[in-house]
Formats: sequence, structure tokens, C-alpha cells
Amino acid sequence: MRFSVFQVSRQGGRKKNEDRMGYSYTSDSVLLMLADGMGGHPDGEVAAALAMETVAGRFQTMAQPKLDDVPDFLAQALMAAHEQLLQYAIARAMPDTPRTTLVLALIQSGQVHWTHCGDSRLYLVRAHRLLARTQDHSLLEQRRRQFHDTATALPAEANRNVLFTCLGSPTQPVFSVTEPLVLQQGDTLMLCSDGLWANLPEQDIVAELSQKPVETAVPDLVDKALQQAGDRSDNVTCLALTWQTPDPSINTNPGHP
Repeated sequence: MRFSVFQVSRQGGRKKNEDRMGYSYTSDSVLLMLADGMGGHPDGEVAAALAMETVAGRFQTMAQPKLDDVPDFLAQALMAAHEQLLQYAIARAMPDTPRTTLVLALIQSGQVHWTHCGDSRLYLVRAHRLLARTQDHSLLEQRRRQFHDTATALPAEANRNVLFTCLGSPTQPVFSVTEPLVLQQGDTLMLCSDGLWANLPEQDIVAELSQKPVETAVPDLVDKALQQAGDRSDNVTCLALTWQTPDPSINTNPGHP
């Protein structure tokens, strides 16, 4: 199993950086994680860090060196992170719970699954095109889907910053785990906070990830997002992995043994 990975997090025009990211791996599995602590609620940086620590701890305990059930792991890990935030608030008698977004991707046996809650995104780029992207759990994205096949204009008041789900909310998180997707050599996965994707056109993101190695593309994307946003920039965090080795146990051509 061979891959290249690179990550950058930079503080924008905010008083502190509440984004967190990281990855963990064994000989047979790779876990990518990114969380964005939510402003307007207390301890956003704690929420993001606690979510990451919870998921990473479960992975390090359970991936020996493989996970028995990847979709189940992702679902249970996300819910465990949510419960940790609720317990954190209860233990401190906080009137409001720290909250965060979370996006996870897990590669095992040459296949990738992912899940997310909130508006931190995953992009999958293959052969210079966008193969997949997560759909934000925001009112704006929800309204876009509602108005997609109609001639009605999107309401002007739609605000991309309003999420209808996150970790740490009093209600159960909304999320789903994708079906497995077989990776091909050269595929690039990118996880990022909204400080990046909100300030760059999608075609620019795809072009950077297609034309440059991740150790160049990631800092370049972060710098461009910060420059585009200027003084109003959110924190910008990006983690990307390029898959270099197809798994020989996965037969991508069923017509030939």
C-alpha cells in the first residue's frame, strides 16, 4: 500500500483556528479526518479536537491491521464523537454544547468509503475530472437540491453558513456512509474546511489536484483561498492523499481473472 499525503491548516482573519485535521494508518488501512469547530458555540477548537481524537483512538484500537466492517466503523466512530461532545458539555455544566463538522474517509483493500456531517467537504479527483464530492448539510445546499429541476430562482436569503446538522447538536447527527469505491492509481482524495472551498471555483480545485503533487497542490490551494478571501478569510484547512498502488486483490476487470 503506497500513497502520498500532505496537510496544511492556516489561520485566516479569525481570532483563533478552530479547524483540526489528521490521518492515521496501518499496513492495510488509511483513515483521513478533518473537523471544523463551529463559531457561535463555545469551545469550537475543543469540539474539533475531541471529535478527531475520538475517531483516531477507535481506529488505532480496532484496525489490527484491518477493520472488520468499514461502514460500521465510520458510522459508529462519528456517533462516538458526537456523544463525546455531549458528555464534555454535561461534565462542565455548559449551557451550550461545543459543536463541529466532521468528514472522514477510510481506505482499505484498495477501496474507499467516506462519511460527513456538516459542510466540511471531500473531493475525489480522477483523470483530471471530479469523480465525487460530498453534499453540504446546509440550508443553501438543501434549497439548491429542491430548486434543481425547476425554473424557480434560489431564494436570495439562502445562507451557506446555516447548517441543519453537526456533531454536538441536541438532535441526532444526519449522515450516511458511501458505498465502496475502488481506487485507481493516481486518484486524489481531498478533505477541506469551508474556508477553502467557499473561496475557490471547483474547476480550480480540480485543476490543482490534477496537475500537481499533493505536497504542492495543498499549500497552493490554501494560499489561493486566503488571498481570495482577504481580511474576511475563515481558517483554511486542507488534507489530500494520492493513491499510488492499486490493491492486487481487487479485480477491476471482472471479464479477466
